[in-house]
Amino acid sequence: QVQLVESGGGLVQPGGSLRLSCAASGFTFNTYRMSWVRQAPGKGLEWVSGINSGGGLTSYADSVKGRFTVSRDNAKNTLYLQMNSLKPEDTAVYYCARDCTIVGGTPRCRSRGQGTQVTVSS
Repeated sequence: QVQLVESGGGLVQPGGSLRLSCAASGFTFNTYRMSWVRQAPGKGLEWVSGINSGGGLTSYADSVKGRFTVSRDNAKNTLYLQMNSLKPEDTAVYYCARDCTIVGGTPRCRSRGQGTQVTVSS
């Protein structure tokens, strides 16, 4: 079955950087568009970024554009999210996800990992 396992979260000061990873298994990774979504405390799920199956086409939410970079290594079945210039409002649980659609502004994803906590605080 589909397995998505995120890692790399932690506590970082404002302005700092983190790199999240997502190890995928149970499906043919290089044929799927992948996404990162996040959920801040007390808020709904928010789509963050997406990347096509080949890795050549990426997209970002306005809130992270210019600061976050999504990438993938299809040889390693791994998805990445490089997060720079982090802000306190980036604090959330970050999920790697597959088969996401946006419904009424909310991402609905058929498969999601267990998430990794990112906390931005001084």
